Amino acid sequence: MLTSSSLSKTSVLRLSTYIHRQLNRPYFASTQTVLGIETSCDDTGCAIVDSNAKVLSETLFSQNIVHLRYGGVNPTVARDLHRDNIELAVSTAIQNSKIEVQNVNAVAVTVKPGLLASLQIGVKYGMFLAKKYNKVLIPIHHMEAHALVARMFHTINFPFIALLISGGHCLLCLVRDVNDFILLGETLDNAPGEILDKMARRLKLRNIPDYSKFPGGRAIELAAGSANKLDYFHFPVPMARVRDCNFSFSGLKNAFDKHLAAKEFNHGILGDEIIPEVNELCASFQMAIVQHIIQRTERAIKFCELNNFITSDNKTIVVSGGVACNNFIFKHLQLLGNDFGFNVVRPPPKVCTDNGVMIAWNGIEKMKKKLSFKKVTLNDVDPAAALGVNISKRVAAAGIQVKLRKIKHL
Repeated sequence: MLTSSSLSKTSVLRLSTYIHRQLNRPYFASTQTVLGIETSCDDTGCAIVDSNAKVLSETLFSQNIVHLRYGGVNPTVARDLHRDNIELAVSTAIQNSKIEVQNVNAVAVTVKPGLLASLQIGVKYGMFLAKKYNKVLIPIHHMEAHALVARMFHTINFPFIALLISGGHCLLCLVRDVNDFILLGETLDNAPGEILDKMARRLKLRNIPDYSKFPGGRAIELAAGSANKLDYFHFPVPMARVRDCNFSFSGLKNAFDKHLAAKEFNHGILGDEIIPEVNELCASFQMAIVQHIIQRTERAIKFCELNNFITSDNKTIVVSGGVACNNFIFKHLQLLGNDFGFNVVRPPPKVCTDNGVMIAWNGIEKMKKKLSFKKVTLNDVDPAAALGVNISKRVAAAGIQVKLRKIKHL
């Protein structure tokens, strides 16, 4: 056993200095914990996660029922509800975690992208906590968090392909590291979740008891599952001849509006009445979305393989974001992955949608990477932040041809 008497004065001094430095390192702990705050859109989420991928606690205040009245997210209402819920969400998460907030290593908060007023509520509260408890505040990119949270639940090594589909985004990227993202393609107009919500509202699915309590995308999926025929209505596949990985959903929305208007006229639909072919219209629309997403994803696979961005022993596609919860879409992505030897995975459904867990985990990932963080201010809030380095023009220049795949009932 070593004692101070068995060490030289120089050795004792060196040992003392080493211990002092270790105790004062920013993240000195065998197991690190991060408190994550998410307020990018309409859900107030908070979670405490440790570096062993264990969720110590989580809270989520959903605004879905409130916004259903507006047919979509109302930014002013979302801001006010975040303001009402943020303190309770955080205090409940801390209480349920059974640890003192002083023992949390850092606070992570979404700073971009999202609704400006919503982001500001979360960032202000994160700044308050960091200052009060003298904690590092880690700024989080919402889409990076979506892409990386799957690593909590699956063994996923870098690099991998990520498909992020939600109410605010649709993009394909190559994830090379915790802070190294290459954008292959993104939506040029609307996001699929946004279109699905608008379609559900236009179809008046909230008037059908079986679908009334579900958000638009889930209501569409349920209705489509009851259809007798997937291709009852014809929808053109967007950008079918454009050889890039970008997305466009506005054309599908316009085609849907025409189909619905024609059926409403033919049936003499009035007021809250619903067309008899409602399930078939949902199914045909969903099929067109799948064809579009599948075609772009296949091109991303071929482009990454052509450029040796993906190794043969590490072929993974992560699907995340709210629309990733759609099982019809996800299963067809798995079929595509099988054809190219890719493992297609997604986080658990409740972590696909906006939540504090993914924000806290992204903080853990950044801490493990030993990144440095400058002081976060409201100036860091960026509602329209891009993701990574955009090489979509390079993808288009490659001119990779991809045939449309036949979509079927599963």
